[in-house]
Amino acid sequence: MGNMGFSLKLRYCCLVSVMMLLPALCYSDNFDKSRATYYSRPDGLGTPSGACGFGEYGRNISDGNVAGVYRLYNNGIGCGACYQVRCTTSPQICTDKGVNIVVTDYGQGDNTDFILSHHAFEAMAQPGTADRLFAYGVVDVEYQRVPCQYVGHKIQVKVHEYSRNPDYLAIIMLYQAGKSDIVSVDIWQQGKWVEMRRSFGAVFDMSNPPLGAISLRFNVQDSTGSKWAVEAPNVIPPNWKAGVAYDTNIQL
Repeated sequence: MGNMGFSLKLRYCCLVSVMMLLPALCYSDNFDKSRATYYSRPDGLGTPSGACGFGEYGRNISDGNVAGVYRLYNNGIGCGACYQVRCTTSPQICTDKGVNIVVTDYGQGDNTDFILSHHAFEAMAQPGTADRLFAYGVVDVEYQRVPCQYVGHKIQVKVHEYSRNPDYLAIIMLYQAGKSDIVSVDIWQQGKWVEMRRSFGAVFDMSNPPLGAISLRFNVQDSTGSKWAVEAPNVIPPNWKAGVAYDTNIQL
């Protein structure tokens, strides 16, 4: 009986310890604090003229839950990254989940890191309270980076509308999943990898690109600083056309 009593006490102690630990585990999300505002368009979605260079993709991706960012833009490396953003101004207005957005533009407001689309700003509010949230104009938020998820999609390489075959090639990557960044892009030319120029945002370009099918190499970095390269052989056909997106068989 003495041993059984000790066993019961030990189990009770362990159970209490686990129960006390659970709240700490549930609220251990690594959020940073900032502020957010919004911009308005008639459709409430993103802008096709965003600084990242995504065009119409930047208007519609993630159901229009997109944002321009300031510090997170990082000279265009931050384009295409996904963040969970939730307002903290009022628990009666703000949801716990907030909204997941895709970075498609650069912008700075009143000490803000995020300028959300109208659609994304509204998605942070409890049902029936969006007008009260919009009335603030600028709200306190918490945010964290989250993996982008594009079910059924591999990375696409879009030949930017500015391109002119065969004299000038500009590209941008679409549907990049995960939490890693493409920091640079190389093109295979005359038997070696040659780094393309980051023209603006997420757009990479080169004058006098190689003739024939074009192979690319994406140089990737994650949040821990780890770096690696991913090759996409012959991903762009010889007769490439401006405005066309070409599928790859890779995803990050």
